[in-house]
Order: sequence, then C-alpha cells, then structure tokens
Amino acid sequence: MPAAPPPSPAPPAAAPALLRALRRALRPLIGFLIARGITFPLLADSLRQLYVEVAQAEGRATGQRATDSRVSLLTGVHRKELRRLREAAEADAAPPPEPVTLASQVIARWLGLPAYTDAEGKPLPLPRLPPEEGGPSFDSLVAGVTTDLRARTVADAFLAQGLVATDPEGRLVLRVEAFLPAPGSEAQLHYFGRNLGDHIAAACANVAAQGAPPALERSLHYDGLRPEVAARLDAAGREAAQRLLVELNRLALALLAEHGEAPPGSPTRRVNIGVYALAEDEPEAPPAP
Repeated sequence: MPAAPPPSPAPPAAAPALLRALRRALRPLIGFLIARGITFPLLADSLRQLYVEVAQAEGRATGQRATDSRVSLLTGVHRKELRRLREAAEADAAPPPEPVTLASQVIARWLGLPAYTDAEGKPLPLPRLPPEEGGPSFDSLVAGVTTDLRARTVADAFLAQGLVATDPEGRLVLRVEAFLPAPGSEAQLHYFGRNLGDHIAAACANVAAQGAPPALERSLHYDGLRPEVAARLDAAGREAAQRLLVELNRLALALLAEHGEAPPGSPTRRVNIGVYALAEDEPEAPPAP
C-alpha cells in the first residue's frame, strides 16, 4: 500500500515588519475607499472571497488539488463559507473592458511611428487625406490599424470624443488629453486596478526572490524639500517619464514590425512598464523639546 503524501506545511507566521509595511502600503488605498463609500464590511467580504480565489488559482498552478480543506487551511476561511464565496464570485464575474481599443492603437502609432512624428518625436498634425505630394495622413494612419472602418468615421468619432482637434489648415492634431482616460471612467478604473496590481506584483516578486530581483521596481525620493524645489522635481519627473514611455512605445512598434506578433497557440508574455511621481505636503514635525 503506497504511503500517504505528507501533509502540506502550514504557512509561515506573518512577520511584524511585513505587517507594518502592509499598513503603510494600504493607508492611501483605505483613504480612497472611505471617500468613495466602500465600508469595511464590504471590503472584508471582498478580501475573504479574494483569498479563496487566489488560493485556488495557486493550487491549480502548482498542480495541487484545491480541496476545501486545503483552501481553508491556507486562507483561514471556514469551509462552510467556501461554497457561498464561490457562488458569489461566479455571479459577480464580468469580462474586463478591452484595454487595447481602436483609439489606443491609433494613438500609439501616431506617437511611435517615425512617419507620423517630427524630428523631436512629437506627433505631427495630419491631413485627413493623403496629400498629392505624398506624406503621412490620418487616412493612412487608420488604415495601418484597421480596414473595417473608414478614416472619416474614425476622425469624426475622435473629434466628438475630444481626442483630436483641427488646426487652421484643417489638419487633425492629437490632444494631450488623449493620453489619459477620462476621470472616473470605466477605462480609468481598469488601468487603476491593472497598473497598481502589476506594481504590487513586481514588488512582491522582488521581496520573495532568493537571488537577483526578477522585476524592475525603483524610486528616487527626497524628504524635507522646499515647495518650489519639490515642484521642479515633480515637473521634471513627469516630463522625463513621458519621454521614456514615448521612446519605449516607439521601440515596441519597431520590434513588432520586425518580428511580427506571436503565432496563435504559441507561448506569449506581456510587459507593463510604468512610472509614477508623487509630490505632497509632509506632516508638521512635532515641536522640539
């Protein structure tokens, strides 16, 4: 009779230093949730459900059976609650909004392809139709993304959404506002969850790594600055970040043109490179004794 497999080891106790770091990391998020009416009971129920989902997913990824007993042991959630939580997860499941829309693809090519940018890498104003002397146009830009829609239809939609404007010569000009989703929109909340989640995933991977950090996660920080100095650093950081992302977008488009997309059914990977800059007032120092 084969020997029974050894029981799964109990998870290690949470280190006080990790819990202190977690409290600091979650503090701004908790303030954000309170301001938007997400109460603790609602968040606690969501976290309980998420604990179960993650434990089940990690069990499948490692080839282990995600039995109720194992999930309960790993998460601390009582077995009686697991069925209710699974049913709630199935009822709440909804496909995320498609992040790569026609607009994002057109804007990425407008910002990244040399034919549509000037010597400084800024997007060119584009005539709607190809000029007689040749050159880039909005028509050719859209044709590089899709042939299912007429460029005129796309241009009219972009104008209505405020993604582009027209200059005195009637050319279409990409607006800075096009780089960012509308505040409070479903698209903004989608990127909020994806980007914040990826940043946390990169940081967690580095903390858990036994050797070299597997993910890039760096920051430059200064405290005790004069407000005018902080303002200049913040502005410089925003400008440098925008340049970096535009350059990487240009590189990505060049690599796709050279190598093409991955064949259907082949292994694929994704890359999310993000930057952030935060400048805020510091709490007042306590009076000297």
